[in-house]
Amino acid sequence: MTDSVPIPEIPPTATAPDSAIDPAPQITQAPEDSPKRMGVDGEQNPTENAGDAAPSGEPAQPPISKSQQKKLKRQLMWEERKDDRKRQRKERRHHQQAKRRAVRAERAAELEATGLDPKAAFHAAKPPRRPPPRQAPVTIILDCDFEKYMSEKELVSLSSQIVRSYSDNRAASVQAHLAISSWGGKLRERFETVLANSHENWKGTRFSEADFVETGRESLEMMKGPKGGILVDSLQPQVAPTEKSPVEGTVAPPAQAPITKDARDPTPVTEAEPGWQGPSIVYLTADSPYTLERLEPNTSYVIGGIIDRNREKGLCYRRARERGVRTAKLPIGEYMVMASRKVLTTNQVVEIMVKWLEHGDWKVAFQQAIPKRKGGVLKGDDPDAEDVDVDEPDDLETGEGYGDEGENEGEDQEDDTPDNGVIVGREGDDTQS
Repeated sequence: MTDSVPIPEIPPTATAPDSAIDPAPQITQAPEDSPKRMGVDGEQNPTENAGDAAPSGEPAQPPISKSQQKKLKRQLMWEERKDDRKRQRKERRHHQQAKRRAVRAERAAELEATGLDPKAAFHAAKPPRRPPPRQAPVTIILDCDFEKYMSEKELVSLSSQIVRSYSDNRAASVQAHLAISSWGGKLRERFETVLANSHENWKGTRFSEADFVETGRESLEMMKGPKGGILVDSLQPQVAPTEKSPVEGTVAPPAQAPITKDARDPTPVTEAEPGWQGPSIVYLTADSPYTLERLEPNTSYVIGGIIDRNREKGLCYRRARERGVRTAKLPIGEYMVMASRKVLTTNQVVEIMVKWLEHGDWKVAFQQAIPKRKGGVLKGDDPDAEDVDVDEPDDLETGEGYGDEGENEGEDQEDDTPDNGVIVGREGDDTQS
């Protein structure tokens, strides 16, 4: 047994050398073990970490508010349930097909019992095939350069209205060329992600990153080409005032000007409307002192793709004037009396234009495109309509400021929209879902 060596005592006032003292180990909690960063389900909550300090050398990110956290959570849940919604749509489609087959089989059995050939009877009951649509040399441009004026909810509504605009144009017997200008930003991102690039399969539609003026130039070249379209009845040249009528001794009515100046300007203009020497472009806005009487061939009509509840009054008109582009408003006040300050969505303005191409009559176009629930009454149809003293709503006759109804439109578009992103049904309303 060895003798123990005594350890010299260190006086209380003495300090040991730094090298002789081991720093006390600091016990830290791993980020993944922190309850602050864990969600209810045990997974890391990205919304809790958004406000953490950024690495050194980078600016700190501002903390996310509770409302933003809830919004992000709803968005993540929406993405997670995307496959379920697709499966449910497929199941509903299969159920409807099975139901139609059962009805057809029951009807076939009834025909056979009466001695008739079911196949021949079904063929005779088919509606006549729709003639192929005709292409008109007219372009409708949706100006989408207003992203900074809209909220995310309003951008969702605008994307739904663009889908409906394409569907309405494709379903028409006389189709216009459709162009989307200033294509980019969050709107484009939504089409490429949520709508799965379905717009890439759209026919007769161009998506251009250029502004509406450059898109108008491109449209003019296209309309003058072999695929530009034909002069349908509504676009035929008007009878000149000097030409004789087929009835001898009478004079034909004067030709109708495509755009006329209003007797009372809705918006005072300090100078004459600027002329445009390049491609023919007309920007539709209620603030214009001019009224659109008819559509012209080889002309582009611009609709402002903005949903802002009229926060930016006169924005489209100023935008057109700055670019030297003609402006006009739809002649709704000449044909309809509105019972209240209702507004039109982008797709409804497009449908009005397309209906005019089909019929060449604004009255028919308004009657078919404006839903009855909007409260509009055609002049002459209601004896009391002429006596209604209602100010003509400025935002009704324009492609800007579509108001509250357009704002809620299309948030659940993906639920009922076919996989190709085209609305097939023709309901009388302006919603996408």
